Amino acid sequence: MNLRRHFLILLVAATSAAALSACATLQRGPVGNPAVPQPAKAVDLTRYAGLWYEIGRYENGFEQGCEAVTAEYALQDDGLVSVLNTCRQGAVDGPVKTAQGRAKVVPGGDNAKLKVSFFGPFYLGDYWVLDRADDYSWSIVGEPSGRYLWLLSRTAQPSAPTRAAIMERAKALGYDLSLVREIRH
Repeated sequence: MNLRRHFLILLVAATSAAALSACATLQRGPVGNPAVPQPAKAVDLTRYAGLWYEIGRYENGFEQGCEAVTAEYALQDDGLVSVLNTCRQGAVDGPVKTAQGRAKVVPGGDNAKLKVSFFGPFYLGDYWVLDRADDYSWSIVGEPSGRYLWLLSRTAQPSAPTRAAIMERAKALGYDLSLVREIRH
């Protein structure tokens, strides 16, 4: 019985890993930044926690057709960060789609580098806070491949100067702004 249980666990783990690998391969977009920089500032996770509005992103398979996208982060007692991503499918008033996950801090990354998982115990996705406002009113998030970029704000409709500052900073970090899809709220 114990050997059978062990075999089933290994089979599920191997199947899950293969499925995740296939999904990651299918969802790869163009490289919008061939030289992603290291994060510019340390992150105070207590200040970073809370609700963020996605105002722009590089399109990707797992957010296909999503509008009114938000991400909510909360610190957990075990040191992990809970993640709740929400979007409206197809339109600002479309059906709600959510994804729950968790993140763990990468040691030595000044809390600006995390590993995120939406698939149980496997921490596969890199989440790098590449830069942020000193007052935590906006954030630029990417990962090492340069295929993903998220522009986040604490408000769904940041002012024109704030939006321009975020875009300028993303460009200064090496991102191709022609690939950014503006998100409607």
